[in-house]
This record gives sequence, structure tokens and C-alpha cells, in this order.
Amino acid sequence: MTSLSPQQRLIDALPPHLRAQAAERYARHGVLLADRLTRLYGHLDGFAQWHGDLMESVGRLHAARSPALLALDEARCDDPSWFASQRMLGYSTYVQQFGGTLKGVQDRIAHLRELGVTYLHLLPFLRPRAGENDGGFAVASFDEVDPALGTEADLLALTAALREAGISLCSDLVLNHVADDHAWALGAAAGDEALRDYFHIFPDRQQPDRFEATVGQIFPEAAPGNFTWVEALRGWVWTTFYPFQWDLNYANPQVLSAMVASMLGLANRGIEVFRLDSTAFLWKREGSNCMNQPEAHELLQILRAIVEIAAPGVLLKAEAIVPTRELPAYFGEAAAHECHLAYHSTLMAAGWAAVAEQDTSLLRKVIASTPPLPPAASWLTYVRCHDDIGWNILRAEAQSPDRLAAIASFYASGGGVPFQTGGGRAVHGTNGSAAALAGIEGPDGPADGVHRLLLLHGLALAFGGLPVLYMGDELGMGNDHSYLDDPKRAHDTRWVQRARFDDTAYAQRTDPHTVAGQVFGGLKALLAQRRALPALAADGPRTLLEVDHPAVLALARGGSFISLSNFSDQPATVTLPGHEDGIVLEPWAMQWITINQDA
Repeated sequence: MTSLSPQQRLIDALPPHLRAQAAERYARHGVLLADRLTRLYGHLDGFAQWHGDLMESVGRLHAARSPALLALDEARCDDPSWFASQRMLGYSTYVQQFGGTLKGVQDRIAHLRELGVTYLHLLPFLRPRAGENDGGFAVASFDEVDPALGTEADLLALTAALREAGISLCSDLVLNHVADDHAWALGAAAGDEALRDYFHIFPDRQQPDRFEATVGQIFPEAAPGNFTWVEALRGWVWTTFYPFQWDLNYANPQVLSAMVASMLGLANRGIEVFRLDSTAFLWKREGSNCMNQPEAHELLQILRAIVEIAAPGVLLKAEAIVPTRELPAYFGEAAAHECHLAYHSTLMAAGWAAVAEQDTSLLRKVIASTPPLPPAASWLTYVRCHDDIGWNILRAEAQSPDRLAAIASFYASGGGVPFQTGGGRAVHGTNGSAAALAGIEGPDGPADGVHRLLLLHGLALAFGGLPVLYMGDELGMGNDHSYLDDPKRAHDTRWVQRARFDDTAYAQRTDPHTVAGQVFGGLKALLAQRRALPALAADGPRTLLEVDHPAVLALARGGSFISLSNFSDQPATVTLPGHEDGIVLEPWAMQWITINQDA
């Protein structure tokens, strides 16, 4: 036992040259941190000792940061909104699909630089569960690279090369669960009582059934229910997603300590952004839907405070796929910050809805209800990702399941593949690559599909946020149905948009006679325009302009930029204030107008 305060234990773990700076950071963030830790765990026996142990661990991990990362921390402290610039551009991909290995990803840095990428999200690359692993989201070790993808040395080399190229590496940090072959799960199954308490385990169905009365199902077809009987545990374990992913019990402070150590350990390897997976599910409360609970937000506030003290060059991104009205909570409040970034999934879904309906009413509702960003925060905007488009996220705006079902049906009859159609769901999700959903291979021919694809990317680029391209979208890559030949993947239609990088299309990227060349050329021109327009920074003001055409979206950014987008297959003429002549937009066309305010 020690009588030293948690702050002193943190400071004492640091070398002398880091102590004054750490003390200053603790002075700004330590009060909130201590308050949130006390709220969650102060009632437990041994809290004071655990609190001190946690801060000493944070101090040791802070001390282990390299000079290069410490310098990055200082630079970003001096410019806390560095990631809100209109020059920021993200790219998301699987290691195995993009480069094959971490070394292969490093070999593709030139492609990322050609696009102007400054942020690279590599989907799970830590050691996954043996066998089926939910695309790597069933993590067997937070401290080891997947051996199939490379080594620890390969990761360090990649992060150094990316940092040299001005690209921040984002990694998933799966907060909600671990694989059933993670050391914690194996220990629990072997009878370790301390590790059993890392999970929610029930001896019979009495309490699980009470939870099931109010908790929804994520994968009602592939993994119905939220609990799995595990013979070795002699109990039912909480498994929100799949039976092989065991939910962690954050009511146990040791779970938080372990996850903090994993996060800072990865940050010390050069990870600059963490996509905090499944943040909405972190706290369980009987009688609720066990999503977005106040304690889940307090956990995020704790992680943010620890990052601000020990690794302030790091960003936290909330993977909270929730309706627009629930998103702002994941940024936190002025006195209690949470994540720097949050996915704007409703904007993504509404963009595709506008294409399907040739009407922008849903899209305008989503934009109108999007609140202003707090300081030093950004939306993450995107057209497609590795996951499905869940149309139910638009329920509040659509006010009709039938309307959403019609949108889902539109894509199912085109380039989309339905997702989670059972379980009594009237509205299923949609999978498919952006090019396939845009109809590049459809009956209208590639030209309209290319225009639709660029239109949607233009929305993500102009809206205000950190736009992220999904691998292959820059080349118009289509669906990949080969997943159906793999028994481990055939049940999950999300694999249809997880194709391998198409080197043939890449070689065609400068040929305007090819689809790849048309998409790449058009997108590259948009990206260059955006980088030159400060009005498109994430934190710039946004205004919807009234126009007299239902298929046209008119979006102003500040007083110097207007984006006009025609979400229809017919020409549209619109009149804007200050423009006496009508502006004609061709089908599926977009026009960016810059206004000289000095004129």
C-alpha cells in the first residue's frame, strides 16, 4: 500500500524532463478524471489503491513514448483543431485487401499521397480469434499483430513511414468485447474467478431473459439473442454481437485498467487515432436497451482525459451508429470532452436515399438537424464503409418504415445485396460497393453511375467534416461475390464490398476512357478543389439554401461557397438569391460555386 496521491504516482513514474509538462496537463484534466473514476468505482473496496495503480500505469506508459511521438504531442497541443482542416482526407481499408501485409500497405503509401490522404484507417490488424472472427473484430490479443499480416517490427516501420508522409494511422480499439480465445476468456473458462468477473456471466436464464425483454438484437439471423451458453463457464455469457465475442464488464475497474494499458501501448507504437468500436454498448442496465447509458459516456470521458494527459497527439473516434439526435453526446460537453471524431452515418444513408428517391427531403432533414460542432471536433463523413447501410437510422426523418423499405428494395433490385432480412424486420440493411450501388454496372451504363458516385463523394467533401474514402471507391471497384465460396464468410453479405484492391483498375486510373480513369480523375479534381477552399474546413458554418426543386440540394459553407447537387435523372434549373439567371444542372450533376466576398 502507498499513501501517495494518484497524481503523485503518475508524476513519479515519469523521467524528470517530462514531469512539469505532465503536471500541467493533469492540472487541466485530472479533476474530471478523478471525478468520473469515483462516480463509477468509488463505492468499491480498494478503490484508492486501484486508482493510484491506474495512474502509475499511465505514467509508465507516458514515459515510454518515443521522442518523435512526444514531439507530435506538443505540436498538436499547440494546434488542437489540426484535424479539422479542409486538407484532411481519410482512407479506410483492410490490410489484407489493400496490401496483403503491413509491408504491402507501406508499399502503397505513394497511392495514398497521390490522393492527398492524411489519415489511414486500417481495419482490425491485431491478432484475431482463430477461425471465424467477424472480420478481425473478435480480438484475441490487443498487444499482438495478426501474424498473417506481419510483425511488431512491421507495424513500427509502417507507422514511422506514414508519419514521415504526413499520414496518421487509425486502428480499431474494440472496447465492448473480446474473442472467446482471448487470454481473459480462456482464463475465465479455466476457472479464474478474477477473470470471470471481466465478463457478464449468469448461472441460468432468469436474468438474461429479463434483459432480453428490452435489449435489441444486432444480427438476428446469424446470431439471434444476446447470451450464449458456455459449458466451460457453466453459465450464460453476454454476447451482443456473435457467440464468440464476449462482452466486457466495465463495472469491474480492472477491465478499464487493462483497456487503458492496451490503448496507450498501441499509441506508443505510433497509432494516432483510435476508432472506439461499439461505444454505445459499454454499460448494461436492466430495464433499458443497454445502449448510450450515462456510464458509457463517463467511460469515454475517462479515456479522453487519460489521452489528454499521456498522449495528447492521439484522437478518439466514436463508432456510435446512432440517429443524428444522439450523436452530439459522443463529443461530450465543454467541461467533459469525449471523442474528437464521430461518424455521421445518417448523412451517409440520407445521401443514398436521395439517389433512390430522386428527392432530397430526407437529406435536407438530416442536414438541418445536424448541430454545430463543438471546438476541436469533427464529423467523419463518408460514402461507403466495410459495414452495411442501416436504413433504420433514418426512422425519425422518414417517419415511415414503408418509405425506408422502398429505398432498401430499390438497391436490392440494383447493385445492392440485402443484409439481415429476417427477424421480423420490415426494413433490411443494404450491402454493396459504392460503385455497384451507384449503378456503374447497371442498365443505365457507366456514365450515370460515375456521376452518381462523384455526386455522393461531393456531398461528403462539402458537408463539413473529415471525409473518408473506402478502398476501391476511388477506382470505381464493384462488388465481389467470391465470398460466397468461403464457408466462413458466406453467411455475411458485408463481404461483398470487401474486395481485394484492383491493380488492373489502378493501372487505368489515368485513362479517361475507362471507368477507373473517369472516377479517379473526377474525384482527384474534387479533392484538389476542396484543399484550396478554407470554407470547407470541418468547423466552418453550414446553411441550407431554399431552392424550388425537390431533387436539388443547395448547401452554403460560410459566405464564400455554395454546393448545388442534382439528385435526379433529369436536368434541373434553380435560382439562387443574387443570381438573376437560373443555374442549369445536368442529371446527377454537382456544381461548386465560390463567391468573391471582396467583389
